[in-house]
Amino acid sequence: MKKILIANRGEIALRVIRACKEFGLQTVAVYSTADTECLHVRFADEAVCIGGPSPAQSYLNIPRIISAAEITNADGVHPGYGFLAENAEFADICESHGITFIGPSAEMISHMGDKIYAKNVMKKAGCPVIPGSEGGVESADEATEMAKAMGFPVILKAAAGGGGRGMRVVWEESEIQKAFSAAQTEAEVGFGNPTLYMEKFFERPRHIEVQLLGNGKGKVIALGERDCSIQRKHQKLIEESPSPAVNPELRTKMVNAAIAGAEAVGYRSAGTVEFLLDEDGSFYFMEMNTRIQVEHPVTEMVYGVDLIKEQIRVASGDDIRHTHATTEPIGHAIECRINSEDPFKGFRPTPGTITSFHAPGGLGVRVDTHVYAGYKIPPFYDSLMAKLIVHGFDRDEALSRMGRALEEFIIEGVPTTIPFHQQVMVHPDFVKGDFTTHFLDDFVFKPEEE
Repeated sequence: MKKILIANRGEIALRVIRACKEFGLQTVAVYSTADTECLHVRFADEAVCIGGPSPAQSYLNIPRIISAAEITNADGVHPGYGFLAENAEFADICESHGITFIGPSAEMISHMGDKIYAKNVMKKAGCPVIPGSEGGVESADEATEMAKAMGFPVILKAAAGGGGRGMRVVWEESEIQKAFSAAQTEAEVGFGNPTLYMEKFFERPRHIEVQLLGNGKGKVIALGERDCSIQRKHQKLIEESPSPAVNPELRTKMVNAAIAGAEAVGYRSAGTVEFLLDEDGSFYFMEMNTRIQVEHPVTEMVYGVDLIKEQIRVASGDDIRHTHATTEPIGHAIECRINSEDPFKGFRPTPGTITSFHAPGGLGVRVDTHVYAGYKIPPFYDSLMAKLIVHGFDRDEALSRMGRALEEFIIEGVPTTIPFHQQVMVHPDFVKGDFTTHFLDDFVFKPEEE
């Protein structure tokens, strides 16, 4: 490949551009009419406007993205995360136009994006899976009988879903009819597939994911785990690596299970296997993400591996440069997602103009962002403005460094989640590493002093 089009926007588009430049590759940015002033447009070698502000008009418009690649002679496409990153049709169309899709094959995206298929593959590979239905649940009556046999609480999930959509927790029999109908409708609207499956619901688990790299030829390596348990409505807010809940013995088991599953499908590119970790130390496969993750920088900081560059290398036909022997973790990293949301008003999105912007710096501090003073945050996309990542000798130093960096981070003009993160970093349970995915249910967020 000589020229790569980035089929995305914002900080991830800028992140891919940086990796391409280090490889000496030309870059093409695509942008909507709402993103003319976004930094990824400014730093790419070429930029093509592909439509109006809504994602359907631009970042989800496959014909316009392919046209942009053809008129600029781009021979590779990196999808980033979100939008078309896990769209098998997009991957297939790229390949049919002679454009290298920097990610897994269309078939692999399709298969592993089907939660039922992925669960069965992992089970056959010897990976523990959450107790639940073997396939789709056809009706609310079938769901009722299954839930009664399994024991409440249970959770209904969209087979083609993700991001918390098409999911409903059911605590008792009387709730199933309504929950099934709501989840099915949401799955149909959100993913074009109404199929639901059922699993046992764990009340206070941790969300642990293993980062993988595969060359598509049988070689898969793991780069440890990330703890993504601090989340709101299934949306992650804080991630760290390694997890304070995972000891070396458990890490080995989780990593081996993730590798076995990925090897079973001949996985290619960067991918993530997500697990639920129960209070008793048992872990269960939840899903596989066939793309780069928002939180990939915490792994990069601890393992010293540029995951985007490895994606490009593998897509170019080269092998992964690393083995387990060359990927030992060093220190601890934490990432805070800085969103344009008002944490004092239920995390309500807050588009608007940034009047002042100062990013923190110093040893072990990294800021991935596409915004700056004067930038107008559009209301059409995800509220993520920046990712603040710190690395320390150990978790204590990482916590201290994150606290200092958050204090230095100045964004004025719109409310942000910085005050929220500052309070989490000093919360006794978070400091001790004693938290679950329900941390925010019990978290008392204190309003700022007037």
